[in-house]
Amino acid sequence: MSCSKDDATTQSDQGSLKVTQDVLNKISSLSLNNKDVQVIKNTNLDGTTEDAYLVEGCIVITEAQLNEMDLHGGITTEQYRTTNLVSAPRTIRVVGLSGTGTTALTTNMRNGLQAAINRYNNLGLSINFTLTFSSSTSGANIVVRRQVGSAGGVAGFPTGGNPYSSVTLYSGLDTYSTGVNAHVSAHEIGHCIGLRHTDWFSRQSCGQNSNEGTAGVGAVHIPGTPTGYDATSYMRACFSSSETGAFNANDIIALNYLY
Repeated sequence: MSCSKDDATTQSDQGSLKVTQDVLNKISSLSLNNKDVQVIKNTNLDGTTEDAYLVEGCIVITEAQLNEMDLHGGITTEQYRTTNLVSAPRTIRVVGLSGTGTTALTTNMRNGLQAAINRYNNLGLSINFTLTFSSSTSGANIVVRRQVGSAGGVAGFPTGGNPYSSVTLYSGLDTYSTGVNAHVSAHEIGHCIGLRHTDWFSRQSCGQNSNEGTAGVGAVHIPGTPTGYDATSYMRACFSSSETGAFNANDIIALNYLY
């Protein structure tokens, strides 16, 4: 199963954005997989919607963010680092939406999110997370919310040294274990702090074989992590129903290297 299902977002029929060859070239130049790029209606935290690109199944990039990203190193991968990270040291304030509305996290999602935050904090990184469950987003750096859709989630990449501001978890996750919910929460938070899919070069975990290469952006390999497929990394593009949410040894090496 993917970290985002195709039917989990609404396809934009008449949006101002178009998937042009220039857009695909820019996406590729950032070492992002430019296959199956979609234009979606992305719902912002204030309830407004805007057209955005959906890349690699679960990464949301607005037109402004795409234009601002550095062609020579604006994305960070787990095994390959460039320059786009969260400024550290710092505390990242995470709010999981609560209440009775449709965006409120279920108990299962809340338990998974808490487990994910605990795993990050247990590593003693130069970034740490606080987590509160509230209907108010005041002061939050990352808001985690629920949306109707198939199992999975979406997030985006940091800009200006700040984490991406939201994680969307789709309602289908509630039918899976707390371990799967922890895995998806940790995965999407990984994107928010700058991590790429570990199999971005192949999407092997999704049963695909799409190698975009490094596109000449000078990706620097993180010492001690694999250059090939890592079958148990929490940042694989697709997940299974047996996930526990745990980080493997390579995940921990990469996080400690970056933060």
